[in-house]
Amino acid sequence: MKASDYIAWSLEQHHVPFVFEMSGGMITHLLDSLNRQATVPVISVHHEQAAAFAVDAVGRMQGIPAVAMATSGPGATNLLTGIGSCHFDSSPGVFITGQVNLSEQKGERAIRQLGFQETDIVAMAEPITKQAWRVKTAEELPQILNQAFRVAVQGRPGPVLVDIPMDLQRARVEAIPPAPAVSTQPPDCQPFLQALEKALSGSRQPLILAGGGVGASRTSAQLLAFAEETGVPVVTSLMGLDTLPYHHPLRIGFIGSYGNRWGNLALGEADLLIVLGSRLDIRQTGADTDSFKGRREIFHVDCEAGEINNRLQGCQGLVCELKDFFRAAAGRLPKGDFRDWRSRLKTLQAEWPDTDELKGIPGINPNLFMRQLSQSGLQAAAYVVDVGQHQMWAAQSLQLQAGQRFLTSGGMGSMGFALPAAIGASLCRPGQPTVLIAGDGAFQANIQELQTVIRNRLPLKMVVINNQCHGMVRQFQENYFDARYQSTLWGYSAPDFEKVASAYGLRAATVREPDEVAGALQEFWADPSAPQLLQVMVDTYANAYPKIAFGRPMTEMEPFFKSVAMEST
Repeated sequence: MKASDYIAWSLEQHHVPFVFEMSGGMITHLLDSLNRQATVPVISVHHEQAAAFAVDAVGRMQGIPAVAMATSGPGATNLLTGIGSCHFDSSPGVFITGQVNLSEQKGERAIRQLGFQETDIVAMAEPITKQAWRVKTAEELPQILNQAFRVAVQGRPGPVLVDIPMDLQRARVEAIPPAPAVSTQPPDCQPFLQALEKALSGSRQPLILAGGGVGASRTSAQLLAFAEETGVPVVTSLMGLDTLPYHHPLRIGFIGSYGNRWGNLALGEADLLIVLGSRLDIRQTGADTDSFKGRREIFHVDCEAGEINNRLQGCQGLVCELKDFFRAAAGRLPKGDFRDWRSRLKTLQAEWPDTDELKGIPGINPNLFMRQLSQSGLQAAAYVVDVGQHQMWAAQSLQLQAGQRFLTSGGMGSMGFALPAAIGASLCRPGQPTVLIAGDGAFQANIQELQTVIRNRLPLKMVVINNQCHGMVRQFQENYFDARYQSTLWGYSAPDFEKVASAYGLRAATVREPDEVAGALQEFWADPSAPQLLQVMVDTYANAYPKIAFGRPMTEMEPFFKSVAMEST
């Protein structure tokens, strides 16, 4: 069997939902075999980074890896940002790169390059993949490919990369069917659960912090059952935003650097914290980890031992898959009477509404707009959000319904994520609209994929929050650089996205005033199956509040408190 034909066949056997690619010389054998033999849909994009972000989104939506293919050299290196996004945000994906013929590789020669576009993509990708392989012989290809799909989904999901020289793509191989998944013995959770049961019995103000690991392990339903069984309210990190429906009585809010003010205050008052699938990174705890820990007990469940007692010391840890933890905990913990605590949390939320953080802002209030958008978009399958101030306004104020997903670039924090990721998410939910939210700077980073949207007739509802600057860094410059806005406002510009969308053949509109929003959203959703863009003009100097005052406890947030040290953005 020709190796490229085997690869096409193998992708079918592994139930790959989509192949995303941008054509190039070193993957022509693969593309030809996919065209002739496979039933896997091939989605051509206009930049390899877009293919990688689309794979990221499919992995999160379906829990199984899609594939991105790229040619050697610039094609392969263009994948790296999206591979890193998969790695940091625990999304399974398989990346296949073409490489120059074995005879054209420099090997141990003291030269930079022998073959045209020869690039050691494996060495570059190894730090941001679970594993990366150089295929050196045709005989090892089937085993490597089977292993790649297995590794991508085992344990904490993530990306893998397989680099295949072009001459080996046309070699002969023996087909090997996929190996069955290897089951592992779950750890003994009983000592941890006994300690947790004792702590809960003495707690009056407990909280669950749900992170991105809940979505990555596909255990949102189990989390909900756990919360309802114990009666413990839930706050979420940015990556865990969609674990509970917005209106569920046990969902409190979003916490962290830009978290809902009442959510961070609740976290500060909690006397017991149960952390499920969250890394407790600096954007969740703030820089003052001693204040975050306090004198309360913290129980931390994560599938990676290194994440427990990493930045935050003194936690009771359990290295365990969340599905195994929830299975062991079912029926094990008593339901507490936390009515007074829940009443206190409702009071905090009433005192600090998200839509009042920018009260009196000129023009459209972005927090209020996010609420209006989600209330009008009940049929949306997912909200895919780029990186910047709009990301925080969305996290603070979107009211997600049961089953709606929230996808964003968390660990990598890459601008340009949303448009290609929304393409991947939309393909996973045929017939349902997907909402994309991006800032003007972020949208320009992969704007070429509008052509992919229109060519594939995808029902994307695209919202561009246009403040005509790189807002998050501009806010950083306002705080730390005496409002010297180099390269964020000074030396930066954005086009009229309504006109850009029209050039691609998309329906588009613009809103500038609050009283225009309701009518624009009604038109936006008039035909849920039609791709459409809405440009929302927002004041250039609007800031994302609240925000943890860096160096202070997470309960002390801007603009009422000032940072005591310089942060990253």
